[in-house]
Amino acid sequence: MSPESLAALPESAQRVARLLLELGHDKPVVVLPQTGKTSAEAAAGLGCEVAQIAKSIIFRRASDDAPVLVIASGVNRVDEAKVASQVGELAKADARFVRDMTGYAIGGVCPIGHTVKPVMLLDADLFNYDSLWAAAGHPHAVFNLTPRQLADMTGAPVADVAQRA
Repeated sequence: MSPESLAALPESAQRVARLLLELGHDKPVVVLPQTGKTSAEAAAGLGCEVAQIAKSIIFRRASDDAPVLVIASGVNRVDEAKVASQVGELAKADARFVRDMTGYAIGGVCPIGHTVKPVMLLDADLFNYDSLWAAAGHPHAVFNLTPRQLADMTGAPVADVAQRA
């Protein structure tokens, strides 16, 4: 990204854009005209399938208050029992916890660049797609990447985290 395009981003998205540049990521941060706070809103703004949205869900691990980040396909509801079986009992994370632990507001939580390194899991269903979109630190900001790039950036183990009917 050029210095001019970087400066046009919201502050939290600038931080993500700089981090992506440091990682050698070749895709820019994109600012949606409408909010991308939900997977459906982001997909509508991008013209992609809801399943291609890599949504970041933060939980609090009950035993030690560690942040737990589940990066899930936008169509999937996270099965908390499946996650807990891998990382320990979960508790709800309120907006303050999310911001304190990640540095991002709910709706803009990026999969990388957190204040406190979270315990992470990556939804196996994301690997059904060649192209994904993830939040870039702001409810209007996203970036494009592949599932492999997401796995490499986060170091998160791939797991079945989705509720199944």
